[in-house]
Amino acid sequence: MDARQRAARIKLMAFDIDGVMTDGGLIYTDDGRELKIFNVMDGLGLKFMQRAGIELAIVTGRSSGVVAARAADLGITHVFQGALDKRTAVASLIERLGLHWPEVAFMGDDLIDLPAMTLCGFAVAPANAHRLVKERAHTVTAASGGKGAVREAVEFVLEAQGKLESIFATYLDPQ
Repeated sequence: MDARQRAARIKLMAFDIDGVMTDGGLIYTDDGRELKIFNVMDGLGLKFMQRAGIELAIVTGRSSGVVAARAADLGITHVFQGALDKRTAVASLIERLGLHWPEVAFMGDDLIDLPAMTLCGFAVAPANAHRLVKERAHTVTAASGGKGAVREAVEFVLEAQGKLESIFATYLDPQ
């Protein structure tokens, strides 16, 4: 089965944060607060997925108030922070939503993401992912994490499902 066929079955897409939704850099202020930079085009893409009826999740090994704020801003309610076992986190969400692994996509960039990615029906890696992750992904984006990789993955899934053009049409032909 090719990547497009896999993407066509997706009902839930889970994302790592550092290196996927961000460029992987961590910025700390003098008082120890953490800052992250998110790409707004990625954010709009995530809104497209929600509009298309696809559930979204964030599954990250670190814990950060910044991530909680970004998830709230995007309306993502399935958020797993401090998830060192991402496979178990995703499995619990799949069970709660009544889904199966082939209906789930995971986008990750490092080795900690592989246990979940290898079970998912559609695994995506950004261009800046570790080589072993890219080798095991069903598709690798041309863009790096934090630089439009999420948007690229989202559009790939929505196009495979035949939903992308109708979403774009709401902007191209506003009535």
